[in-house]
Amino acid sequence: MVSQAGGVLLVETVRKTRLDQAISAALAPWRKPRAVHDPGKILLDVALAVALGGDCLADVGTLRAEPAVFGPVASDPTVSRLIDTLAAGGKRALTALRQARAQVRADVWTLAGDAAPDAAGQVVVDLDGVLVIAHSEKQDAAATWKKTFGHHPLMGFVDHGRGGSGEPVAALLRPGKAGSNTAADHIEAARLALAQLPKKYRRGRRTLIRTDSGGGTHEFVDWLSARGRWLSYSVGMTITDAIHAAVLKVPASAWTPAVEPDGEVRDGAWAAELDGDCLKGWPKGMRLIIRKERPHPGAQLRLTDADGMRLTCFATNTKNTPIAELELRHRQRARAEDRIRAARATGLRNLPLHDAAQNQIWLEIVQIALDLLAWMPMLALTGQARRWEPRRLRLRLFSAAAQLVTTGRRRILRLARHWPWTGLITEALQRLAALPNPG
Repeated sequence: MVSQAGGVLLVETVRKTRLDQAISAALAPWRKPRAVHDPGKILLDVALAVALGGDCLADVGTLRAEPAVFGPVASDPTVSRLIDTLAAGGKRALTALRQARAQVRADVWTLAGDAAPDAAGQVVVDLDGVLVIAHSEKQDAAATWKKTFGHHPLMGFVDHGRGGSGEPVAALLRPGKAGSNTAADHIEAARLALAQLPKKYRRGRRTLIRTDSGGGTHEFVDWLSARGRWLSYSVGMTITDAIHAAVLKVPASAWTPAVEPDGEVRDGAWAAELDGDCLKGWPKGMRLIIRKERPHPGAQLRLTDADGMRLTCFATNTKNTPIAELELRHRQRARAEDRIRAARATGLRNLPLHDAAQNQIWLEIVQIALDLLAWMPMLALTGQARRWEPRRLRLRLFSAAAQLVTTGRRRILRLARHWPWTGLITEALQRLAALPNPG
């Protein structure tokens, strides 16, 4: 009997996407002579353990208990030594891992075809901060703006749209005291995210950067606007006195009803474009869109709200697009919260190591795990199953038990017939098997 038999879906995803080859090649400089375990295999084993629900290095033991499914797994001391070695490698090790992921990502999107996040012709990248609580004195742990204690990483996710989930493309480890609107960090996170995308999305405005009001700083918007020939942006803005005064002057006829994704009018919400003094000092070509919404019963208004309406604002450089469509596109940035929830459930609930360099390697491991949890559904699942978050994938698919039978020099994994999702697992394995074998 084999436990976690559904994890073979992730193992096959690793093999078919050649992620194992790419990571092994990237970490070849850190392989010691006559080493028994390949550094790439060790790192991928940790990532698989995290994808299956682990939250520390020692959880790789769940894979070690099933060598028939996951192969030989290194001991805990060997895993720990590799993390220390990569942490000592600094930026060189991080760059090697990131380049390997970017290379594989381009191949995966090609394999996915119409299911890829770029099927609509544009890639959407959401940047957002994540608070990670620390329960001990770890390096760079500090008091956060929410009066907790820990770290404040800045993450970037590619949005798969309504039909899918999302995949990480940036993870910048920051101290807990790091601000939410630090322009330099947003620029660095955007650079990391763009480096993960295929080169064809770095021209023709085929990439959209979205942020909340944390990205609404002069320096970051100037950086985005300087790349406006090939980059689009939709950035939340803080409502200043000038913006508030401009809103009060907008005539009733200028407000456009907000819409839902299916095209229906959203009741109690409107959008309008602002101009005049509130745009002074900002880059040329920037559009400022204001949204007003009737608050929910019991909601408390802010000082920046007006006439009993909740006000929000964002800036964009997209032209020749209806205001309602731009407002809907920016509102869909809320899907980034789903990606953050999935990351917290996949190794980001805490940073298990002490040194900041070690925890940055851990963030790369978490990203690899999240990549696998996004790529496997994209390549092997259809319908509602493509949108399942990590916890549901683990409960329904990965936790399935099976019997491993060896016959005729073949290994057959027999899943229990009474398991409700056996058919789904079988079909997913068939779709993975139909993909081209790696060279």
